[in-house]
Amino acid sequence: MITPELERKIFLALLLIVTIAFVAILMPFYGAVFWGMILALLFNPLQRRLVRRFSGRNNLAALATLGVVMVIVIIPVAVIATSLVAEASAIYQRINTGQFNVGDYFQKILGLLPQWLLSLLERLGLNDLGLVQTKLAAGAAAGSQFVATQAISIGQNTFEFVIGFGVMLYLLFFLLRDGKDLSVRILEAIPLNEHHKRKLMGKFTTVVRATVKGNVVVAATQGALGGLIFWILGVEGVVLWSVIMAFLSLLPAVGAALIWGPVALYFLATGALVQGFVLIAYGIVVIGLVDNVLRPVLVGKDTKMPDYVVLISTLGGMALFGINGFVIGPVIAALFIAAWDLCTSGDNDDTPEFPLAAVEAPMPEADTGPDTEINTEINTEIGPEMDREPAPPVRPAR
Repeated sequence: MITPELERKIFLALLLIVTIAFVAILMPFYGAVFWGMILALLFNPLQRRLVRRFSGRNNLAALATLGVVMVIVIIPVAVIATSLVAEASAIYQRINTGQFNVGDYFQKILGLLPQWLLSLLERLGLNDLGLVQTKLAAGAAAGSQFVATQAISIGQNTFEFVIGFGVMLYLLFFLLRDGKDLSVRILEAIPLNEHHKRKLMGKFTTVVRATVKGNVVVAATQGALGGLIFWILGVEGVVLWSVIMAFLSLLPAVGAALIWGPVALYFLATGALVQGFVLIAYGIVVIGLVDNVLRPVLVGKDTKMPDYVVLISTLGGMALFGINGFVIGPVIAALFIAAWDLCTSGDNDDTPEFPLAAVEAPMPEADTGPDTEINTEINTEIGPEMDREPAPPVRPAR
């Protein structure tokens, strides 16, 4: 005899099996699915504004938002990636032919260092200049070869890349158009009480959106500023160094300085004192302060993750998921922090709730009198915009 408990267990087992099978089906396109979800989350506020502008026409608003994403995200990334591959391939060829000798540049920098620093390098076992030159040259060649190899790999798998890109755009359109309904369905499936799941969804959405937006904008800004000064000073491989500085900007304190610092030392070592001091001043005053100015504005005090969490989650995410881990790592860390904050704060957490009831069902009708004031506007925003004052209570009719 099948008892209700046995029936429930069988159903849960079936649900688990089909869920695992569905995830396995999506795995070949996990990158496209993930980036579609991230872009939909970031551009959802724009989608809602366009829906209001277009008088509730969701399809037209989603198409317009998709066009904005193409113009300000996808096309610039494609142009930068093309230039990056070209510059990395050129540097790799110059290293192989001996036109670019990393060891010679390193030797010129050593000539500028004071004696106490040279003694420190000797104690650290870095006094063998020939060995250091060989390692630097090998490292530069390996890095350039990696970028060139990845470019060749993408070229050989053009069909898969085009399919994945199409899946991302297709999914992004429907996530933008139907995002509100999908979020309600997800909330309904979470096995928590209504209060906790609304708190969790509101906190998670706010933290993820602010963290991803803050990290990406800060990284892009520091990389662009570094590339600008490199271009002005005549440094070769501007796009390559800009991309590297953008990635390194996730490292606390030092970040982009790991790139512009050695370049400034090289300028000083070769007698280009003006360029060297200009780059040092620009790096400290402009590039170094971007993180302190932009990140608090974009992320905010309440949603900012500690720098060490960002660093560890980013490096771990990239080690586990590849290039997609640049975003996946911090997103998982944001979910981890949101869940534990909710667990430890309980009902005292002041995180804005996701208005599930307001989306699921219409407001109940109420008897109105001459002095009755009813605020029927339902705010379905997720994130920082939910901090507005609640609607005033309905006063009974006299």
